[in-house]
This record gives sequence, structure tokens and C-alpha cells, in this order.
Amino acid sequence: MDFQEEKEKFRIALKEFAASLMGYISQNDEWTIKGFIDVFKNVYTISNDTKIVSKVLELHVFPLFLNFAEQSGYILELATYQNWYPDLTFISKENPEIKFAVDLKTTYRDSENPAFCNGFTLGSHGEYFVNRESNKNIQYPYGAYSGHFCLGIIYTRTLIDKNIETKVYSVDEVHQMPSVIKNFIFFAEEKWRIASDKGGSGNTANIGSINNIQDILNGNGVFAKAGEELFDDYWANFGKLQVPDGKGKFKKLSSFSEFLSYKGLPSTLNNQRSTRRKSL
Repeated sequence: MDFQEEKEKFRIALKEFAASLMGYISQNDEWTIKGFIDVFKNVYTISNDTKIVSKVLELHVFPLFLNFAEQSGYILELATYQNWYPDLTFISKENPEIKFAVDLKTTYRDSENPAFCNGFTLGSHGEYFVNRESNKNIQYPYGAYSGHFCLGIIYTRTLIDKNIETKVYSVDEVHQMPSVIKNFIFFAEEKWRIASDKGGSGNTANIGSINNIQDILNGNGVFAKAGEELFDDYWANFGKLQVPDGKGKFKKLSSFSEFLSYKGLPSTLNNQRSTRRKSL
């Protein structure tokens, strides 16, 4: 069973929850987390390293997820291991067969073109994605989830003077400390709706997101016109299926346009514009 009605209800609730986060982590459009404190009440600024910022942001909002799950009638289950998918599993109290996967994602705006962000990954297209009954690196088999969602935070990185960055503050000086990030946007969407047709990171088998911020907020990814079934089919075959290269030979599948041509489907199903950067 796919529980489409329950999925749509969860999607709406998750979007409303994402919109409510602004007042919790931001004040005057700046991050309310200023640094970390030791037992001597010394406060140290946080590095603007994206990995550190992402982890602290996740820790900052996690208590709110517990409240959201309780109010929505779900049990919240964390991934057993750090590298497992998804970050959060929501299991219906009324019907445990209903499960939703939610990954937490953070990314920053392009400093030269703030209409775009740096993008993020949307999970693997490897073993558990292809074999929907596999338990490898996933909390429950992929096919056991009725929906796969991303809750994300887009922010602007603040340029901090290195002298300030290494300064130690007292608790009383917290309000004088600079925020390393600001100008937040929160969103929640099904991952297929904001996916690109390109890999997300290096040599790993990750699905990449689109990077046009407005398209992310509108769920207007490469597969928005094609639907989730073709998204699944494409990414299960990405880098594996041999398609014509236009020169009389074959190559590994690397774009949705190639996939549509191979399947004999109309090119109008390709919403490719969502991955293109505007000229700087």
C-alpha cells in the first residue's frame, strides 16, 4: 500500500513545520547560536565551516522534531548509524506500516549569485535505492517508506574578521558576538521534486539536488513534470544503462534527456532548466 492520502497530509504538515522554524533559530535575521561554552563560562565563536554549521543546525532544531512527531501522531526514530538513510523515520502510531523518511539538509547561497545555492545530496542511488527490499545502509527497506522527504535550511555565510573569530567572550558578551550565518530560508519537499539528474558529490553514488532557490521552494526540479516513477527509474539506471552517444557508439546514462530519448518518451517531460545557473 502506498498511503497517498497520508503522504499528502504529512507533506503539508512538514511544510508548515518548516515554516515555523524561523522564529526559533533566528533573531533579527541572524542565527541565535553564537558559539559554544566551556565549564569556565568562556564562549568561543563557531567556525563557518559548512560541516560544523550543518551539524550544529541539526542539533538546534532536533528538539522541535520531537514535538512535531508527537503532535502529528508519529513516533520519531533516528538512524541507527551516522551514514544510514534517512536521518529521521516517522512511524504512524495508528498504523506502523505508514513510514516517512526525512533527511535534514543545509546549504548556503552562492555569494556571487544569491538566487542560487550550493545544492545538497538527496541520498544514495545505490543498493537500497535499486533493491527496494535491501537493508543495507538504511533504517528500513526503501520500499517500506510511503514517502521520502527533505527538510532543508538555506542560509547566507557571514564574512567574519579572523581577529574576531579567534576571540574568547564571556557569557555577558554573547549578544556582541557575530553570527556566522544569517538570512534563513526553510523548506520541506519530497526529494524527487527537487532532484537534479546529476550526482551530488564526487565519486559517491548520491543523487544531487537542483540549485535554483526559487525552484527548490516550488518543488520544481528536473523530474517535476515527469513524476516520481520516472525519477526512480532514471536514478536506478544512472551510470549503468548503456545509451547511444550520437556517434554510433554507446555510453553510460548521464542525463535525463538521454533517458527520455532511450525510452522513446517526449522531451517535454524534462524540466532541465532547474539545474542551470544564470550567467554571472
